[in-house]
Amino acid sequence: MTETDKFLVLMSMNEVSNKKQEDILNNFEINSIDTLLFGKEIEAFLSKDELERIRASYDRAQLDGMIENMLNSGITILTVLSDEYPQKLIDLPDRPLILYCKGDLSLLDMKGVAMVGTRMPTNYGRMTTEKFAKALAESGLVIISGMCYGIDEIAHRGTLDVGGKTIAVVGSGFGHIYPSSNTELSKEIASKGLLMSEYPPSFQPKRYTFPHRNRIVAGLSDGVLITEAGFKSGTVHTKEFALEYGKDLFAIPGNINNPKSELPNHIIKTAQAECVTAPSDIIEFYGLQAQAKKNKVVSLNFDEQLILKTLENGEQDFDFISKNTKIPVNILNSCLTTLEIRGLIRKLPAQTYALI
Repeated sequence: MTETDKFLVLMSMNEVSNKKQEDILNNFEINSIDTLLFGKEIEAFLSKDELERIRASYDRAQLDGMIENMLNSGITILTVLSDEYPQKLIDLPDRPLILYCKGDLSLLDMKGVAMVGTRMPTNYGRMTTEKFAKALAESGLVIISGMCYGIDEIAHRGTLDVGGKTIAVVGSGFGHIYPSSNTELSKEIASKGLLMSEYPPSFQPKRYTFPHRNRIVAGLSDGVLITEAGFKSGTVHTKEFALEYGKDLFAIPGNINNPKSELPNHIIKTAQAECVTAPSDIIEFYGLQAQAKKNKVVSLNFDEQLILKTLENGEQDFDFISKNTKIPVNILNSCLTTLEIRGLIRKLPAQTYALI
């Protein structure tokens, strides 16, 4: 039996634990799938109910057809034996044996931060999540999340808005995106980033798949950032996985009277997480300041880049900048404000400006 054949069998065992799948993968040297599934030896690894479900649903022709359809639709199937399988997951005790991917696989090897939190954020949570997602993405970090309502969705959209890279790990098959309102978002992520699941396209979301998915979100990251979440949030699972896997853990403090800030405030107070109050805290933690500034400059329009060029020889007043750039006064004012907000210039007394 080839390793590919073994994984064909495991594809039909979505509701069997990863540990049992690993045991089957490592302990069977059999010549055919039929011998594996319908022989006596496998009964030592699976319960009677599990065996009955798998044997009743197994159809080799259907599996072959499903694989062909996936490949034709641009889905890449990675197994733990694939060269492209993410190294960040390979040594996890509960690693997924199969990953279904659509998009840019090179993102799996890049430094990334998972952004997670409540599905019902406050205005403060929305604002801080968007701010951090955009700045971290501009610094070159890949933003990882689970594409659910709330913090997940805001993090993905904020990243895409600035042309950043994002990975979405979903808790269902690609044919059953949850929530369905994020179907278009999933297509954009597959086109500009990476969409990933451990479930085949036909698999519908279940209650247990979302906390189970969170181990992949944490595992793929170098660090996990919690922006806003309560004690009963599924974010607790991601936090626990991050600590178990030895990932960097960051949290944004919030209002002590707001239940949505309970989790980040608690893990800051108990020294489980680094307290961060600005994106630069994480950017500096990973030593990405130079890349962040470079990416900001690249994304500027022609007028804004012209202003930066004018300031390269030192601080200059408004009239000098206006005369040398020939930018209309109303547009110049707007550009200077934008550059100041983005942290590329600073305003000095007497309408004078300088590079930071």
